[in-house]
Amino acid sequence: MKADAHATVLLAPMEGLLDFVLRDILTRVGGIDRCVSEFIRITDQLLPERVFYRIVPELHNGGRTLAGVPVRAQLLGSDPGCMAENAARLASLGPDGIDLNFGCPAAVVNRHGGGASLLREPETLTAVVGAVRRAVPVHMPVSAKMRLGYDDDTRAVECALAIEAGGAGELVVHGRTKAQAYRPPAYWERIADIRAAVKIPVVANGEIWTVEDARRCRELSGCDTLMIGRGAVRDPGLGLAIKADRQGMQAAVDWPDLLPLVADFWRIVCSRIEPRARAGRLKQWLNFLRRRFPEAEAAYQAIKTVNDPVLVEAWLVQALRSGGLEQPAAHPPVPETARTTNPQIPHGAVYTVTTQ
Repeated sequence: MKADAHATVLLAPMEGLLDFVLRDILTRVGGIDRCVSEFIRITDQLLPERVFYRIVPELHNGGRTLAGVPVRAQLLGSDPGCMAENAARLASLGPDGIDLNFGCPAAVVNRHGGGASLLREPETLTAVVGAVRRAVPVHMPVSAKMRLGYDDDTRAVECALAIEAGGAGELVVHGRTKAQAYRPPAYWERIADIRAAVKIPVVANGEIWTVEDARRCRELSGCDTLMIGRGAVRDPGLGLAIKADRQGMQAAVDWPDLLPLVADFWRIVCSRIEPRARAGRLKQWLNFLRRRFPEAEAAYQAIKTVNDPVLVEAWLVQALRSGGLEQPAAHPPVPETARTTNPQIPHGAVYTVTTQ
């Protein structure tokens, strides 16, 4: 099998969960080499720049999170011409690269000919990738993410070859079909079949929750480069732990290290999201964290019925004080135009931008 140049950990795009807020926070922890944004839906028109900035505000920061981790912007659509036109506009805004979504299993997306539905049309995969590749500068990376198939995996290699033929420079493969959605297991051994068939780098994705999962995924897929999603949301130190394990060491992020970042997460949410939805965003993340941290379970129970942002903030201030964390943690600097200040919560870098 072909050997990858080095082991890399990518952060997956996940609609409704892994948006720029969590990209910001999780890349501060470390262990993530590149992110991919949640998808930007392309239908029948050229989107205004403000849409790209809204979904990928890192475009205001040179296509990187505040921690300096590059972000590749993802497009979802099936019309080669419209995809190319939007890719050209997006490329002019300076993302790390452009990624194409051929794996979303959502029913509403697939009913309209997007996401995993294109895995039934390999010729369309080639056309879309080729149109985007020709529309953006030569130096701009174009990658793609696919599943093993739609109803089954019989055309997995054919689809991968079609994406490669269009000019993609990298392929992420989620080790399940659209029909299998997110039900365990992920079939990492089928990723190995794709990797053996194509010449471009292949990244393995799906069901990587622990260091042990990462080891097994590498063994069965043959991929050194892995993409993690829900596993990183549950354990923000997973990327660090995977990398340390490759060097025969151990690494972990403990709750006292994470709590100041929970405060920063809340600060960003309060700066960008309407009040009635703020508590839900924090509870969504705590619901993942409590599967890894007992303290997060206690936190989730404390606020699970609370929806008033003022009460949530009061709880958070008390949690920080109880942990002896009144002083801000060291975070990457942020431009003054991107700061928010709350005197009750330790100040850290947040990513708040105004859309164009």
